[in-house]
Amino acid sequence: MTDAIVKKFDQPDEIRRFEKGKFELVHVGEMAIGRATYEPGWKWSEHVGAALGQKSCMVEHVGVVVRGKAVAAMDDGRVIEIKAGDVFYIPPGHDSWVVGDEPYVSLHLMGAEEYASREG
Repeated sequence: MTDAIVKKFDQPDEIRRFEKGKFELVHVGEMAIGRATYEPGWKWSEHVGAALGQKSCMVEHVGVVVRGKAVAAMDDGRVIEIKAGDVFYIPPGHDSWVVGDEPYVSLHLMGAEEYASREG
């Protein structure tokens, strides 16, 4: 029988920090759940991708926007806006940035382990 697991983002298992943002991870069993927090002006290609030597994020994301607004710009030219309350799926091959003056916060249920890591 498996024990119940309760964790909090106030005490994450790992924090990946970068300019204008952070990505916190909690591990629940074999699943990694992430919380992305980005300041206004954050852009993936500048604040995450550049340090990894990547022009596009190649991680597949499923998540929920908790606060704020962002854009995902796909490599094929499609642009998708996501905002508080939206559940999203973003395939690999995209850039992303915060829209407006409010911080952006989202929970990532898929892709969290690989996001903003040297392996991802």
